Amino acid sequence: MKKYLYLSITSGILLWLGWPPTRFTTPLLFIGFVPLLSVTEQLAPTQNTNKKNGIYIFTFIGLSFLLWNIGSIYWVYYAIRVGTGNIGGLFVSLIPWGLGTLLMTVSFWGYFQLKKNLNKWLAYIGLLCLWTSYEYLHQTWDLAFPWMTLGNGLAEWPQLIQWYSYTGVYGGTIWILICNILLFECYTNIRKHNVKQHKFIIISSILCFLIPISISLTMYYSYEETENPCHVVVIQPNIDPYQKYNGLSISEQEKRLIKLSDSLGISNTEFFIWPETAIAEYVDEENIRQYPIYQQLKQFISHYKNGNILSGIESYKTYGFAKTPSADFIAQHNRYIDNFNAATLIDNSDKIQFYHKSILVPGVEKFPFKNSLTLFKPLFAKLGGATGSYGSQLEPSVFYSQSGIGVAPIICYESIWGNYVAQYMQKEAQFIAIITNDAWWGNTSGKDQHLAYARLRAIETRRWVARSANTGISAFINQRGDVVQKTNWWKIEGLRQTINLNTEKTFYVQHGDWLIMPLICTEICLIICSFAIGIKRKKLSCVISKK
Repeated sequence: MKKYLYLSITSGILLWLGWPPTRFTTPLLFIGFVPLLSVTEQLAPTQNTNKKNGIYIFTFIGLSFLLWNIGSIYWVYYAIRVGTGNIGGLFVSLIPWGLGTLLMTVSFWGYFQLKKNLNKWLAYIGLLCLWTSYEYLHQTWDLAFPWMTLGNGLAEWPQLIQWYSYTGVYGGTIWILICNILLFECYTNIRKHNVKQHKFIIISSILCFLIPISISLTMYYSYEETENPCHVVVIQPNIDPYQKYNGLSISEQEKRLIKLSDSLGISNTEFFIWPETAIAEYVDEENIRQYPIYQQLKQFISHYKNGNILSGIESYKTYGFAKTPSADFIAQHNRYIDNFNAATLIDNSDKIQFYHKSILVPGVEKFPFKNSLTLFKPLFAKLGGATGSYGSQLEPSVFYSQSGIGVAPIICYESIWGNYVAQYMQKEAQFIAIITNDAWWGNTSGKDQHLAYARLRAIETRRWVARSANTGISAFINQRGDVVQKTNWWKIEGLRQTINLNTEKTFYVQHGDWLIMPLICTEICLIICSFAIGIKRKKLSCVISKK
């Protein structure tokens, strides 16, 4: 059993080392599953299968994926511990670590079960479908956290994944898994001295690896942006989120934002992008014109003829006694109130646009499965989680400037969802503005990973990304996914850039995950599993009849 333990640990370390923000070790993702496939091969013989092998495989695979998850998203602990303490932070951190590990393990364990009853190539297809189904589940349910979607692992190499404009990240997931499977088959055939097969497998492995890279490099170096300039400024005010209301006063924070913006603006600047919750006042959306900050912003933007301020803001709406799904009844005001993590666009007209963050962070911005887990609200409260939920809107909405430019306001966590961001381009967004606050995680790899994932959105949609982060990393990313400019961590900085607007819709924007349909993979998975169960029952009935 020590051999299997070493193999599972090796797999976990390889996958962790290959994960962003590391760049030069990314190729390890293409061999990271090979040790696990070896464990599965040895514990799933076609005859005389030990009944305990299922438990062993679950344990060894679970260990491997736990190492991968903790090593890659260890920073979750830093985001939680301040409000909960070290013990509470560690406890809450186990939810994303453990949940991701469990779903990955169940997927691979399902492959182990298929392998015992089916042809190995059919079992491999089952593995692809099981894994894709898990990734789809983990981006659609109430505990959604698709941070570890396998295709995200290639984010630091935009030159190799330009075809994400057709497949999205699921294409990367399938590519990595197939390469691992073929490399494992190479190893197996060479070890068994199967000369006839291993030559074919080796050639197939090389082609599977090189053909997508060749296609991508061709797309990368031949891609030319259509010239359609727009001058944009992104601001990084560097305000400690844990001291937002105990450090600098609200007026000082606003002065910093305006002063930094004015130092970078030029006569034809069209957009000033400020980070998530940059406007520190808690604003009533219906009466925002009465707030001093609104008057200050109007005065500032009046110096720029076509200027727009796109900023994060915490806002609320009141409904009297008309309850919405997320509104809370506030007894002292005798009415229902919805709170929003929102974005707003303010220009030189009287029009004010709002967007309410649609994809909320489970346990922090919304209470997961709130109708079923009401009893656990006090526990969430003690551990720093959400006992209620922010309000949200059901679908994205594009901000339009007076000159007709459409911009996609993406708030923090939403930037991980390629299919959601693509919906903005269907509504004629011409560039992407990501507003975020990554300081909750400290100076960890979390902020670097979040920036890297933004490069995927640029490739999928062929849109420039203007990224404003409160404390870094702010950046401009071009339509090929290259980081053109970026700021330093924990610095008061700003960037200005002339970007190219784009109105063309990529295949991925038009069709989403059509090429690698997760739902189809789930259906295929169910068919294969049903087939495997049927074969197993047939074998059992034959054994019983012989007795």
